[in-house]
Amino acid sequence: MRKYMQDLFKRKDLLIYLVTSGLKAQHRNTFLGYFWWLLDPLLGVLVYYFLRIVLLGRAGENIVPFLVIGLVVFRWFSSTVNSSARSIATKSHIISQVYMPKVIFPLAASLTQLINFLFGLIVIAIFLAFSRLAPGPEIVWLPFVMLIQILFHMALSLIMGYICVFIRDIENVLTYFMRIMRYASPVIWEASRLPPRYQWVSDANPFSHLLISYRNIIMYQAMPDFSRLLPLGAVSLIIIVFMMYFYNKNEHKIIKVL
Repeated sequence: MRKYMQDLFKRKDLLIYLVTSGLKAQHRNTFLGYFWWLLDPLLGVLVYYFLRIVLLGRAGENIVPFLVIGLVVFRWFSSTVNSSARSIATKSHIISQVYMPKVIFPLAASLTQLINFLFGLIVIAIFLAFSRLAPGPEIVWLPFVMLIQILFHMALSLIMGYICVFIRDIENVLTYFMRIMRYASPVIWEASRLPPRYQWVSDANPFSHLLISYRNIIMYQAMPDFSRLLPLGAVSLIIIVFMMYFYNKNEHKIIKVL
């Protein structure tokens, strides 16, 4: 295990290359490039604003920044899961030529989407200014919530990256899974409005706790829910360590399949 971690550290230049090339590849054939991380939440807000305000007549206080935060944070989550699922399977041409710790590929996918998310924070800041909302001193906890989500993403990335090498059909199922997650999480609806008998939907969803913490910090000048975030971070860290060990023992199976 120690040698495996040393090999991973020696390949940090490859990790940087995979992150930068991943950023370029995502926007290589698009006209707007990185502006899609600015435009996508805007288009999403227009759609759900029309749905909630015009069709359903369910306006809420500061509904626009509420939707923007939900859509930007969810896009970070969904894009990380989707990209990590194919992170190893699509790199067979590299894996077959040179040895490297295979764990580097899902980690690179996770870090790539982290950088994309930073563009999303610009969108959130713009809409906060437009809505005349100013975060309070609780904003200092934003990096902490991001760190918990990074650990959560890395844990999922390592799991999905390995499984999808052997079961490629999971990539097709992910589209529907993410659709379910969008509506099972308080992305466009308030968790506080759930009837008591359905409260378990929010309580059992780790992404809900992250999203609620973002809104508490950015919109409501409230502290994040440490009782939810700390266990999530601890479990994610345990899974990361376990998956590192698991990759070390089972990487040869990946080479055989690819």
